[in-house]
Amino acid sequence: MLASTSARADETWNLLLFGSLDAGASTFFSRGAKLGFDRLDRDGFVVLASVGAGHRAERATCACAPAGTVSRARRTMMGAALLGHQWFHDWGVVALYAGPEGSVEMLTDRFGSVLLPPRYGLRLHGEIWARPTDDTLVQGTAILGTARMDAWTRLAWGYRLWGAYLGPEASLYADWLGYRKWALGLHATDFDLGRFSLRVSAGFQTETGLRDPYPYLAVSAWTPF
Repeated sequence: MLASTSARADETWNLLLFGSLDAGASTFFSRGAKLGFDRLDRDGFVVLASVGAGHRAERATCACAPAGTVSRARRTMMGAALLGHQWFHDWGVVALYAGPEGSVEMLTDRFGSVLLPPRYGLRLHGEIWARPTDDTLVQGTAILGTARMDAWTRLAWGYRLWGAYLGPEASLYADWLGYRKWALGLHATDFDLGRFSLRVSAGFQTETGLRDPYPYLAVSAWTPF
């Protein structure tokens, strides 16, 4: 999405708007923009800015509860402004970014809500969109952040069929609290809906605190502006 320029690559544009929603046992959505110093379909420096919010349920140790643990909800808001560079090759695109990030969290349980102090740090973001053949796509993303000491990675393979790349995907999210979320599913990437290009994913995920896997649905959209 962020390094791909397959949508309307013949046009002169240097701004890309994007958004995503991941819905499952936990939920996260984000939106942002990618701005190129020149055209986005060629080598050069780019600015990547995004904001997002998420919600997840968790259990915490508490002497106030008869069972010694209490259920609570963790709501997170975050944002980042990154500077990076993208390199175009015959086989695909590679992009690397770095810059500041910040987040704020609120914990809610049966006793009320607590707003935690803001956290600030550095985010590193890397992407690769490779096309080993005319009909195949390999896409990988890795994001590391120090504000929440977290990491997210995704790897997908697809074969061009019915106007999209179809295939398997796998992702992992982890943070310093010991929370882990694995996801395994299928995706359809880079198909058009009006002026938007989309990726739709569905499958099963498992995360810390859940005994059984849960289904998930993820949608991403991007468009030049």
